[in-house]
Amino acid sequence: MTASLSGKTALITGSTSGIGLGFAHALAAAGASVMINGFGDAAAIAAEVSALAAKNGGKARHHGADMSRPADIRDMVADCTAHLGTPDILINNAGIQHVAPIDEFPDDKWDAVIAIILSSAFHATKAALPGMKAKGWGRIINTGSMHSLVASPYKSAYNAAKHGIAGLTKTVALEVATQGITVNCICPGYVWTPLVENQIPDTMKARGMTYDQVVQDVLLDKQPQKAFVEVEQLASLMLYLVSDGARAITGSMLSMDGGWTAQ
Repeated sequence: MTASLSGKTALITGSTSGIGLGFAHALAAAGASVMINGFGDAAAIAAEVSALAAKNGGKARHHGADMSRPADIRDMVADCTAHLGTPDILINNAGIQHVAPIDEFPDDKWDAVIAIILSSAFHATKAALPGMKAKGWGRIINTGSMHSLVASPYKSAYNAAKHGIAGLTKTVALEVATQGITVNCICPGYVWTPLVENQIPDTMKARGMTYDQVVQDVLLDKQPQKAFVEVEQLASLMLYLVSDGARAITGSMLSMDGGWTAQ
């Protein structure tokens, strides 16, 4: 569904694990130079960079920018430009989660979720767009969620941030519609990643449920297929969106949700 991405540079935030890392491997396999971003064990990150470089001829790099810090984000884009090339493909994927009733929701957790999901996408897009405009080609993909479209209780910050990502996607798509740049939002249902797994204990506490009850009665309750979305499935959609075949798709929310929104 996509031609070779040789000669293109991709920057993926929040990509040392989960969906972002899956995107990075798919892009590297298609020939793109890839910069990953995120925290984690240094040796494990170095191993992933080596694995990515083995797929695309040595063009892989990691930047440890803190997505809550705008200056870090600007430095990351500059570092990508200096060492791999101006980002042609930007995937705003960084995210964290906190689960609690709104009247018990810690202020610092609200601020962190909004900063890392929503504000980071603004700052990364702002920094990367001039290079795309200069080339007359670019692809921006925001990792949204079904919570960009519908809400779930006890996730006020996450729901607000992901709804904000939807609005940001549409706005930027309109601004650059005639400049060879597309901007889209992939909205998955529940994907089995560390972010999802790590929210289970908080959901157990908030709802008074067991681990299995959270998985079956909360996480998969809205997904008629009763199965988690796979990272590889999302990566296939991402590769199509960066292809020339998808150049008329922009400002769109693309759901991959096991039937969630068919209900």
